Amino acid sequence: MAHIVPPADPLNDVESACEDDGTDFSPTFPADPGGSPVPGKNLTRVEAQERAALVSTDAYAVELDLTTSETTFATTSTITFTATEGASTFVDFLGESVEKVTLNGDVVDTAYDGSRIAITGLAAHNELRIEATGRYMNTGEGLHRFVDPVDGEVYLYSQFEVPDSRRMYPVFEQPDLKARFSFTVTAPSHWQVLSNSPTPEPTATDRDGISTWVFSATEPISSYITALVAGPYDVVRDSLTSRKGEIPLGIFCRKSLTQFLDADNLFDLTKRGFEFFEAEFDQPYPFEKYDQIFTPEYNMGAMENAGCVTFNEMYVFRSKVTDAIVERRALTVLHELAHMWFGNLVTMKWWNDLWLNESFAEWASTTCQAEATEWTEAWTTFGTHEKDWAYRQDQLSSTHPIVAPIRDLEDVEVNFDGITYAKGASVLKQLVAYVGREPFRDGLRAYFAKHQWSNTTLDDLLDELEATSGRDLRTWSKAWLETAGVNTLRPVIEVDDRGRISSAVIEQTYATGFETIRPHRLAIGLYAVELGGAAGSRLVRTGRLEIDLTGERTEVPELIGRSQPDLVLVNDDDLTYAKLRLDERSMSTAIEHIRGFESSLPKSLVLASAWDMTRDAEMSSRTFAELVLEVLPGETDSTLLRTLFAQLATAVNLYTAPENRDETRRATLARLWEIARAAEPGSDAQLQLVTAAAGMTTTGDDTAYLRGLLDGTETLDGLALDTDMRWTLLTGLAGANALQDGEIEAELDRDPTATGQERAARARASVPTAQAKEAAWKAAVTEDGLSNSLVDAYGLGFGRLGDVAALEPFVARYHEVLGTVQDKGSMALIESIVAGFYPRGLASAELRDATQAWLDANPDAPDALRRLVSENRDPVTRALAAQERDAQG
Repeated sequence: MAHIVPPADPLNDVESACEDDGTDFSPTFPADPGGSPVPGKNLTRVEAQERAALVSTDAYAVELDLTTSETTFATTSTITFTATEGASTFVDFLGESVEKVTLNGDVVDTAYDGSRIAITGLAAHNELRIEATGRYMNTGEGLHRFVDPVDGEVYLYSQFEVPDSRRMYPVFEQPDLKARFSFTVTAPSHWQVLSNSPTPEPTATDRDGISTWVFSATEPISSYITALVAGPYDVVRDSLTSRKGEIPLGIFCRKSLTQFLDADNLFDLTKRGFEFFEAEFDQPYPFEKYDQIFTPEYNMGAMENAGCVTFNEMYVFRSKVTDAIVERRALTVLHELAHMWFGNLVTMKWWNDLWLNESFAEWASTTCQAEATEWTEAWTTFGTHEKDWAYRQDQLSSTHPIVAPIRDLEDVEVNFDGITYAKGASVLKQLVAYVGREPFRDGLRAYFAKHQWSNTTLDDLLDELEATSGRDLRTWSKAWLETAGVNTLRPVIEVDDRGRISSAVIEQTYATGFETIRPHRLAIGLYAVELGGAAGSRLVRTGRLEIDLTGERTEVPELIGRSQPDLVLVNDDDLTYAKLRLDERSMSTAIEHIRGFESSLPKSLVLASAWDMTRDAEMSSRTFAELVLEVLPGETDSTLLRTLFAQLATAVNLYTAPENRDETRRATLARLWEIARAAEPGSDAQLQLVTAAAGMTTTGDDTAYLRGLLDGTETLDGLALDTDMRWTLLTGLAGANALQDGEIEAELDRDPTATGQERAARARASVPTAQAKEAAWKAAVTEDGLSNSLVDAYGLGFGRLGDVAALEPFVARYHEVLGTVQDKGSMALIESIVAGFYPRGLASAELRDATQAWLDANPDAPDALRRLVSENRDPVTRALAAQERDAQG
């Protein structure tokens, strides 16, 4: 499924232009884009099972005419399938209208309720032809239509994640009804037209400037990975030799972005991925070509359409970006390529096994990145950033098992989260350590060979892994895949009067309500402080133990008799999934010598432990902030910096007690600017430090230096004042209410692109005044018509941290609008409003209580909506506990 990029902390706004680059927990609601009820839009698992028992699909011939109007298109599906003779069923379609239905040569009268077309009197073998009119979307769903503000050109792309192929053509919309798909597309002759099969030569029609493309049929695939991309995209072409033979490659983007497209880098990465995955899985690439298209107004990071992958065009870098974002792009490219096997060649039977797609693609892409690319420390990046996402998600009240109970489409739409992606991949890394890399690899090879082009369940995979490893994995599966929650591991060490360890135990605990003790294969690192030298003290690993931890208390006899190390690090090398605690001596060493680690992985693990303690109200937020500020000077790990800035902003703005907050924030801001000025010119750290400082600037701050950087009267050696940095600085001034009249409009004149419009919307909404917040609310929440990306941009500015007094009136208004938000219909817009316009920056008891009151008063609200609202409440509850701890000093 679509690659979901881990978000920033839910209470953080730092670097969110890059952090909020794809996460979509969009719920499905029973309404169409016009707001009228659509019965049957939410397909249930029982309905899918019943339909699959009646119907077996063979092929689709889909005809699309993209020249009919600016709002609709003609769409016809001819479906061949077998069925139980005399049975009745339904075909899914979310569109404008259905004009004609022909079953086995006869025109039939049928009911269309806005989401389903009822079909009765089926024969053993059937040909069903449905002629209909579809609607273009502007929400990143279905067939999305975008008009480039730079050149006025029209660009289309499909996004079918879970249930939206039915927005482009009538279809049996469920993953286990695979079929061969062939598309015939009529469009302007100067367009590129792409689908899953290689693009054929177009044929001219009798209309001037209009041509038709007739694509060959695909292999049997699920409808959600079919694709259509059409428009005057620019293209760079290449090819590679795979086990299957010569594979054509294409990279596409809008004309206005071509100058920024680094196609050589992307082709090199793609070729490395092909070679690695074909060898690792012992399976040739399953399709005939591989196109990668960067598309506008995208809801996610990317989507693994078979042979026709679409990406968020933020990954075409028009300005200098951090190394962390470049590495993230590489992971996203490899993630989608891994899906050609995990998800496309072999597909889960129903969405409860979504993890068979996402967790495996995340594990496989990180493994490939670490072993076949320049990013050899990819697992360190994973542990620093992705696992932070997983731990946060797993401690929400909405947490769920990796193998989640999915009753219907509403359930699956909100399960594209840190559990399905990051926790799942973490657990797979633990499984590899548990069974061994070679048995794991051999099990995957057998799985692909046995189940190619079919649908599977968890049991199918475990059968193969048990056969190759000799391990009983059912018990492991129940503990790790079928339960929710995260354990905490804590070393308990006693020493004798000579300073030697007399007792060493690892305690494993769980959160209330998640009473599972899990088996862990992990390492224990022993570190010593070495003083002196030009670089100061160093923390050197002097020993490493690898053990199996199985219960609430695990003795570690190997440590008995050793001199007590300066620091004991449980889960060194990050083999398992658990929160960590340090013993008292180790924590004291870490705080005093945090910059002494020779590698970023143990440093990030120690910092993650400190962050967990802060989130759990065991450490003062100000202590954590001081620890981060001690780490920042000279730090070069881009992803660690990215994660720390997100955590720092949350700690200072939300977790610090109100009476300490202003002083803490001002001191933190001053220190960030001080470190930024001293950073290596042109470095990644300099870029991130300036971005973080701009993001923390608010009302009452001295903005002279920020203003000077923007207008050129101040310079910072090496800082590129490019388009995106100008917007970053301008938005910082907006957040301090220090803009000059017409300044946003002038910047938009310099950057009239779609991205410029989004950055302008964010800047306008960042101004901390009642008028600015009201304007953002009106544009994105009250009124209709904005694209998904503009609604997101307004939400980012609306929720900006710092001076949040103007958000007070929106506590009541937010909870009032929840009663009608489903009228937006679009999954993307509903999620953007519910998540983006929650006034979380207040982090007050009044906000928490108002949200709880809404949940108590609306037990019958859609489950997906209740989940999103509860996920807004939970971080506020946590923030209040952290504030109370900070107030204690």
